[in-house]
Amino acid sequence: MSPRRTPVAPTDPRLRDHTEPQVATLLRELHERGRPFGLRWGSATVTETTLDGRILVDFGNAPVSTLLNLLDLLRVLEGSALG
Repeated sequence: MSPRRTPVAPTDPRLRDHTEPQVATLLRELHERGRPFGLRWGSATVTETTLDGRILVDFGNAPVSTLLNLLDLLRVLEGSALG
């Protein structure tokens, strides 16, 4: 099992460095990793809306930190499923 990391806070200044193409790539990864667990956000997209310079993801206007934290949880699940 991989070690858990501290969740990314929505106010983390590093989130300002993410570009729309990078976030779109993370969304594709979320779709792929989430599929085996029944997690689907087919309508999730990168929005043109920003909050204090941070890009939002359109599944309830979630910040990129939510996307990163979901991906981390899925990676942990995959690691525990493998053995």
